[in-house]
Amino acid sequence: MTLHLIKLCVGADSVEDLQDWITRRQAARRAAGEPAEQIHTTRMMPARKDELLEGGSLYWVIKGVVQARQRLIDIRPFKDEDGIKRCHLVMEPVLARTRAQPRRAFQGWRYLEAADAPEDLPERDGAGDLPEDMRQALAELGLI
Repeated sequence: MTLHLIKLCVGADSVEDLQDWITRRQAARRAAGEPAEQIHTTRMMPARKDELLEGGSLYWVIKGVVQARQRLIDIRPFKDEDGIKRCHLVMEPVLARTRAQPRRAFQGWRYLEAADAPEDLPERDGAGDLPEDMRQALAELGLI
């Protein structure tokens, strides 16, 4: 059964801001001769790795609202230069917008059952999309 992760996206003010960061980070990795993977480092290794890799995603909470997700590709444990165990969450570098779902702040990541995950928004050609500030305001009010 598919399982997901949910995590606060610290430092991003919008989905576009997060996508821009992903794009810049991939370019920096390519310039350094590294694989252009999108990796997020975390301290804790998920014990339910197999369930997460059966189609799971990392759902991003931006400004108190789940707004996007990225499909998980791999989960790799490693030790950092100080010998501390860490984990790389390897994700598709493409964000999928989701229906807005308000969330209170929490630390680290949490498991998110598939039944509790917000649906993806339908893809559009961009012509009918709301401006990001309006989308954010409506999401904060719980209207979208």
